[in-house]
Amino acid sequence: MQTLQPKSAAEEERAPAVAPPALRRRARRIHGDMVLAVLVLSPSIIAVALFIYSFIGWTFYISMVNWNDILPDYTFVGLRNWLRLVRDERFQIDLRNLVFFAVPFMAQCIIGGFLLAALLDQHIKGEALFRTIFIFPFAVSGIVTGVAWRWLMQPETGINLLFDAVGLGFLKSQWYASLDYGMFAVSIPAAWQMSGYIMALYLASLRGIPLEVREAAQLDGCGTFALYRHVIIPLVAPVTFTAVVLTGMNSIRVFDLVAGMGGSGAAYATDTLAFNMFQMTFQANRFALGAALAAFMIILSAFLVVPYLRSIRHEVER
Repeated sequence: MQTLQPKSAAEEERAPAVAPPALRRRARRIHGDMVLAVLVLSPSIIAVALFIYSFIGWTFYISMVNWNDILPDYTFVGLRNWLRLVRDERFQIDLRNLVFFAVPFMAQCIIGGFLLAALLDQHIKGEALFRTIFIFPFAVSGIVTGVAWRWLMQPETGINLLFDAVGLGFLKSQWYASLDYGMFAVSIPAAWQMSGYIMALYLASLRGIPLEVREAAQLDGCGTFALYRHVIIPLVAPVTFTAVVLTGMNSIRVFDLVAGMGGSGAAYATDTLAFNMFQMTFQANRFALGAALAAFMIILSAFLVVPYLRSIRHEVER
């Protein structure tokens, strides 16, 4: 008769481990949840891939063909359209206008939104009403905003009449019709529309700061200014970064507001990249050049979006 020999330690390590029934059930449940998640998300993933990323790829492709007439021409020309775009005087004016619009627009939205949020954070009477009033312009379309502010900024009507009525005629201006600061005038209604949304972001962040932090800073001798400078503003820095990305993206793609206020203006004083792209593509039928301009706007936007996505990833990892 053969006697059973006990297994050595090495043989026991090589023997396959049998998972307990509870672990097997858990593994099957996780696998089933993953399959269900894939099935639920697949339509959205396919739609995004088809209607966003595929068209982005198509835009880059069209920017490198010779389709600059009403009839399609898919002859590959490389970067020739990009070089023509860079040399175009209107494109160079648009880049200057982008800077003249983005800087005051972003400053007005971020500073104004933060000040409004700080005011509402004091739990003033009628806070709900003021919060609704401040954020209401964000619900108004860009075309409506442009048309309304076009009348308000007419040289002979609107705000200029108000200045005359109160004896401040020296403040009268050409506003968006000015060749020198037309884009700054356009940034005012844009900031009026966007500041309420930035205010909501800041207000949510301010309400998330623990009361103990404020009380500790005040016990250490921080006045109101020092409290905001050394405690609150650093704590809401992520919201500020988000506001920079959002307002920067709006600066790049602004179109409807300019269209509602009368277009590119004299000598392209209020022209934008998006308005130029629209006219070049759908009015002049220069589809390849319009696609090159659209692709340039996508690349420009990536400089804002990519760092933002990376910061979100780092926040999740922490």
